[in-house]
Amino acid sequence: MTEPTGPSVLGGRIVTDEGILDNGWIRIADGTIAEVGEGTPPAEPSGDLTGRWIVPGFVDMHCHGGGGGSLTSRRPEQIDRTVATHRSHGTTTMLASLVTTSLPNLHEQIRSLLPAVRAGHLAGIHLEGPFLSAVRCGAHDTAMLRSPDRESVESLLATGEGAVRMVTLAPELDGSVEAIRLLSESGVIAAVGHTDALAEQVAPAVDAGATVATHLFNGMRPLHHREPGPVGTLLADERVTVELICDLVHLHPTVARLVARYAGTGRTVAVTDAISATDAGDGHYELGDLPLTVSGGEPRLADGSLAGSTLTMDTALRNLVHSCGLDITEAVAACSTRPAELLGLSDRLGSIRAGLAADLVVLDERLRPLEVYKNGCRVTPEVPG
Repeated sequence: MTEPTGPSVLGGRIVTDEGILDNGWIRIADGTIAEVGEGTPPAEPSGDLTGRWIVPGFVDMHCHGGGGGSLTSRRPEQIDRTVATHRSHGTTTMLASLVTTSLPNLHEQIRSLLPAVRAGHLAGIHLEGPFLSAVRCGAHDTAMLRSPDRESVESLLATGEGAVRMVTLAPELDGSVEAIRLLSESGVIAAVGHTDALAEQVAPAVDAGATVATHLFNGMRPLHHREPGPVGTLLADERVTVELICDLVHLHPTVARLVARYAGTGRTVAVTDAISATDAGDGHYELGDLPLTVSGGEPRLADGSLAGSTLTMDTALRNLVHSCGLDITEAVAACSTRPAELLGLSDRLGSIRAGLAADLVVLDERLRPLEVYKNGCRVTPEVPG
């Protein structure tokens, strides 16, 4: 997936936390960013600098699969295929998102992902289910949905051996607030999603420690001017970071722009919610155990409901800039910096500054990836067959 060596110096328009270095350069040593500067570089940069942007590697907190591979499959080759597919699009760090299934299956799926987590191919696991609302379940098996109880939550965390980094719950379910408190105390991100809760049911969940809104608007009671529900309550609370699926299908560009402008760079995260069909073409697929059809790049269940996406993070970045009206620094914060902070990884990655991993994406003037680097090594475009 990577070449054994990479360049010592990259140059271009570099997006840093402090702003844009128009004539910037990055010196890489031993897989780490050794120096970042502007003007005359310490050595000749690799590649043609015309129109090039350099941004930190993307961090995707919500991904189910890609390249025909599913992270629920329990098959190492499919896990590798998913990671390779998204890395080729600039995602150098990602969580593996699992969907609703029986608890025994969920334990097995978690165990199957642990080798990839330990190897550093995955940053952890996100459990999107089974503690979700049947009313707003989306592409989740209603027969497997359940309320959280302490024993179930603790057993899932124990199986994960520290790899479970986020759990999405519907706060109106019995035991959810207590589960959120347990997750927060255990250092796991508690997220609110797939919920039909009223505002008065969401607020206690945030007070208990919920800090993320799972794909805001999608899979939740809609915003109403007399009942803000989860959308309004989560967006208004400065303790909550909101996920946005910026494929221009799940959210209208105007809605994404309004949310990003209100929440700001400190509370906005772009995610893909990508499924196995990503980069694999239209056709018939499954998400968990549910069959779906992808047509025109849109995955839908038999009833027409959206079932994840075929989005990649580079497209999310372009959409944020070209369609939603964000500037590139705001878009990079949503795609890289803020998710790294949420995952507790900002001391290692998510920005371009000395001392961090050389996880970098070189983009052309249209913000399309030219090169991707993981720990200073160039990621090859090939995906395992």
